[in-house]
Amino acid sequence: MRAFQVGAGLVVRWACLFCVLSGASGSWLYAEQPCEQPDQACVQLLMKRIDQLETRVRTLETLHAPAVSGFTAPPSAQAQPLPVRQQPAPVAPIASPVPVQPPTVPTESEQAQADTAMSERMDMSRTLMRIRGFGDVNLHGDNAPGDTTSFSLGQLDLFVTSDMSDKFRFLSEIVFEAGPDNIYGYIDGPENSFSVDIERYLLQYSYNDYLSIAAGRGHTSIGYYNTAYHHSTWLQTTTGRPYLFAFEDEGGILPIHNVGASMFGRLLPGPLGLHYVAEVGNGRESRTPLNAEPVQNEISDTNGKAFNLAVFAKPDAVPGLQTGISVYHSVLVPQNEPKVGEVIVAAHAVLIRPKYEWLNEVLLDRHSVAGTPYVFHTPGFYSQVSEQFGAYRPYFRYQYVNAPDHEPIFPDVGLRAGPSVGIRYDASDFVALKLQYDHTTLRRQSGIDAITAQIGFTF
Repeated sequence: MRAFQVGAGLVVRWACLFCVLSGASGSWLYAEQPCEQPDQACVQLLMKRIDQLETRVRTLETLHAPAVSGFTAPPSAQAQPLPVRQQPAPVAPIASPVPVQPPTVPTESEQAQADTAMSERMDMSRTLMRIRGFGDVNLHGDNAPGDTTSFSLGQLDLFVTSDMSDKFRFLSEIVFEAGPDNIYGYIDGPENSFSVDIERYLLQYSYNDYLSIAAGRGHTSIGYYNTAYHHSTWLQTTTGRPYLFAFEDEGGILPIHNVGASMFGRLLPGPLGLHYVAEVGNGRESRTPLNAEPVQNEISDTNGKAFNLAVFAKPDAVPGLQTGISVYHSVLVPQNEPKVGEVIVAAHAVLIRPKYEWLNEVLLDRHSVAGTPYVFHTPGFYSQVSEQFGAYRPYFRYQYVNAPDHEPIFPDVGLRAGPSVGIRYDASDFVALKLQYDHTTLRRQSGIDAITAQIGFTF
């Protein structure tokens, strides 16, 4: 009898073990193979399944212990049914046995560039518009009758650019200027006030090095200074522009600004570095009678347009050298006066290097009164030289303008000639201090001596 009980217990035990193994193998057959190549994850998964099987075997042994050892199981154990075996959740197989390459970690510079590119694509204002600011503060005194020694705020210039694509670019200069507009002796607005002018406003399309097109308001390509130095004194060596290239609202005799369109680019390939500029625009209003805005921004006083053609060379053999010539033609329409044809011929030769500059320009402004034999010629020139020694750059300039007394467009100019001497000190990369002395000889008047101290800066 005892042998029968032991034999029955063994049968039950092996039957239970067979059922467990059969269920386990069925579960393995039911699930797809977890991986085709052993790795640490697969080993951990197999060990977990072995632990589960061992636990189930121990549970079955406990439940069937009375049949084997002759002990009576507790009522609670006898009353409990066998635990239901649950199917393990299928494990997704590894798709391919190909070794996985470790991910490439970008460098800090590459990550910064990627972040910048992404932020610029997302932030349109950062992508398109850039603003650079310029300003200056002056202390000026001279011995001209009625003048006083005063501090003054120079132009606050916001230079705005926008690269809209590889071909299109926009630029403008928004200038806040202290004091009333003083146009040829005519005061427009209260003293000590501020005015705002859009000095440049250009949309530019660049097809290649040989052809670019711009439309809007810009600086006329007469000579060199007018397009090399704009409304920022910080960019200039001296405290201000030569009188020959003074702005219209400061009494200048040239059409500094032009509203219209232009083409420019390289003229021919080669070592001479030939370039061209062709411009057409409204031109300027006549200075006589006095007007508040000589630049014709919206409408023109005549159907005829002003034309300007300039050619210049930048030879490779002499770095920093530029020579050129320009011819400007327009028709001025003074109120209640005959029309006046204007032709301006200008030539320049400049040498610009990091620590040395030599600027030379000469021009002739010719006015012919329609219906009369009268022709008036106004010649002018200036020469400027400077050299830098460390943070200091001393400079010298001589200028000359001689307009006839009965000139129909600017009879108030007359003769203006004299030297300027000064020094510029670059206090930092963004701040420059200047001190300049000027002597101006006038026709049938006493000469004027003036001293100007200036702080120019960019931000």
